[in-house]
Amino acid sequence: MTAAVFFGCAFIAFGPALALYVVTIATEPLRIIFLIVGAFFWLVSLLLSSLVWFMARTITDNKDESIQKYLLIFGVLISVLIQEMFRFAYYKILKKANEGLKIVNPDEPPPSMRLLAYVSGLGFGIMSGVFSFVNTLSDSLGPGTVGIHGDSPQFFLNSDLH
Repeated sequence: MTAAVFFGCAFIAFGPALALYVVTIATEPLRIIFLIVGAFFWLVSLLLSSLVWFMARTITDNKDESIQKYLLIFGVLISVLIQEMFRFAYYKILKKANEGLKIVNPDEPPPSMRLLAYVSGLGFGIMSGVFSFVNTLSDSLGPGTVGIHGDSPQFFLNSDLH
């Protein structure tokens, strides 16, 4: 039963992204490259955010609880700013890549910026979803029973719909 829950939750959570990938991206190699680069940029932004969080946590370790609350707010704000800086940097790289594609192959029209934004945004979203849901999916493989101590027996279903 745990394998069925795992695959069911995985397909519910990642089914729409998989369908978008298969229908709109999988046929064009250039789109696949931009999707992977978008996912990579999200990973690098997460790495920098975690480094900032680690440094801030190390500095304020064993301090007052009120400082810990402000540390959490600071960490969230910095993480959002870092992610948005990486999105903007990736947009600038996409613009340069689009201009380079025009020069390399003048006969073929380059992909539109709207399409490139869609593909890179899907890469960001897929990687973000994988990182936020992978622990819940691994818990669905067992051992244990969800809902045994008064928790919702629909925990995995509710989690993958987020």
